[in-house]
Amino acid sequence: MTAGDLDRLVEIAEGLEQAPHWPRLAYEAVLDPASPRRIALVAESLGVLFGFAMARLTPPQAELETIAVTAEFQRRGVARKLFTDLADELRLADVHEILLEVRASNHPARAFYRSLGFAAAGQRPRYYADPVEDAVLMRLGLRPPGRVGLEG
Repeated sequence: MTAGDLDRLVEIAEGLEQAPHWPRLAYEAVLDPASPRRIALVAESLGVLFGFAMARLTPPQAELETIAVTAEFQRRGVARKLFTDLADELRLADVHEILLEVRASNHPARAFYRSLGFAAAGQRPRYYADPVEDAVLMRLGLRPPGRVGLEG
């Protein structure tokens, strides 16, 4: 991800109901070396950015903050590829566990995360606003670099 990608990232997120709708300044902070370390990857073709994934690092853990793919590129394996590439980068950054939270009502996202090997690890009551809703906490263990695959 580069500074030139920021406007498109905001546009993609705002166009997706379930994506976090961060202000542009929050995406700018991702590129700021003084802010918490993050890995952010984009998916693009022919210069058109159509997806991104972002994780905040606190080794040996990372928080998957978002995976967002434009509607026209969903269900084509883009999110899975973004996650696989992100997991590879996280392993190299000495991350052994990925955590995330997802709206309890977001059944497609929860099913997607389960398909990646994530398991439910708890719940945060009334975590989300507008509308108020619980968050489901999920976790995934990563195998160290050099070992193939993910572990539950």
